[in-house]
Parts: sequence; structure tokens; C-alpha cells
Amino acid sequence: MIVLPLILAHLLGDFIFQPTTWVKDKEHKKLKSSYLYWHVLLHVFLSFVFLWNIDLWWIPMLIGITHFAIDLTKLELQKIGNKRVWFFIDQALHVMVIAGLSLIAQKNIDWEIIFNETNLKLLTAAVFLTTPSSIIIKLLISIWTPNPQDRESVQTDSLANAGKYIGILERLMVFVFIIVNHWEGVGFMIAAKSVFRFSDLAQAKQRKLTEYVLIGTLLSFGIAILTGILVGF
Repeated sequence: MIVLPLILAHLLGDFIFQPTTWVKDKEHKKLKSSYLYWHVLLHVFLSFVFLWNIDLWWIPMLIGITHFAIDLTKLELQKIGNKRVWFFIDQALHVMVIAGLSLIAQKNIDWEIIFNETNLKLLTAAVFLTTPSSIIIKLLISIWTPNPQDRESVQTDSLANAGKYIGILERLMVFVFIIVNHWEGVGFMIAAKSVFRFSDLAQAKQRKLTEYVLIGTLLSFGIAILTGILVGF
């Protein structure tokens, strides 16, 4: 396995050993920034060090070339409004390059180990617990959707789509707790959400809205628990 040393080299090169001054200079000068080239050379050096195999010299070289191309593309295309998006695109591309080079270096790849029944079940369950589960829960509780005025009476400053992503994260965490057989983590999740979420609703004295959120939460936890049990069989 050479993917882990390469990931470690990437994390060190992109986050630990890259000062903020380098990042700002690259964003300002782009191709003319000397720090862009130092940054790429650092990744090549770290990849060499962590692989420590002269026969694999071509991997650090390709990592350096692709890293330069990906970073330059990001610098040219990113704006203030899409900076966050390009950060994740940039990191995803770097990881894909590392994964691809690792697979190429491994001459005899046993695809059955990667795409076995257990891994496919886990991946399918994780995908199901994201947006598909959110849509199912929303449809199930749509008949009890509170009136807009009830929501406005307890409306506070909130992040856009925060509820959706909180639900996805809580289902995935519950799923992981069940898969690793730590059911006490599920209890902790329920208790934590009760403290932070339902206390605010109780203070607002909106019984219908509280019941609506409670039904949605129990459905969310129930789906995650049932999925974890089914995958465990």
C-alpha cells in the first residue's frame, strides 16, 4: 500500500508546510509566483521521502506535474464567490491522482477485495442515508408541515440548508456507531440533539412545531438504525 504514504505527503505539503504567505502570493501572482514552484517541489520531495523507493521515482514526478496543473487551474478560475468550491475540487483531484497512481503501481490488483459484497453494502447504505433518506423523511412528514406563521414565530438566525446537512451527518454517525457495535454513541447523539434542539422549541411554546421536528428526528434516527442493522446481517 503506497496510497497512505502519498496521502500523508500531500497533507503535509498542502496544509502543514504551506504558509499562508505562500497561498496569498500564489493567489495574487498566479503563474508568476515563485511559491507555486516551491510548493510543487515540496510535494515532489515529500513524495520521494515517504515512498523511499527509487524504482517508483516516476510517481513523485507525476504527482509534481499534476499538482502544478491542478493548482494553476484553480488559481486561474477561482473567484471570491467560488473559492470554497474550488478548494474541494482541488483536493478531490489531488486525491484522485494519488489513488490512480497507487493502483497503477500495484501490478496485481485484486478488484474483488475492493468491490466485495461488504464494501458495496456499506457504500450503498451510506449513500441511502444522505439525500435519499432526507427526501423520504420530508415526504413522510409533509402532511404535518407547520404553517409558515408558526415557523416564523420561532425563527432565528440559521445557516442555509443546515437542517438537511445536520440530518445527513447524524444518520451517518448513527450508522457508523451501529456498524462498529457502539450503541452507546447512538444514545449520546439523541441526548445531544434533545438538549440543543428541543430546548429551543420548548421555550418557544410551539407544540405543533415541536412534535413535527420530533417526528422527523425519530424517523431520521430510525432509518439510520434500521439501515445499520440490515447491513450488519
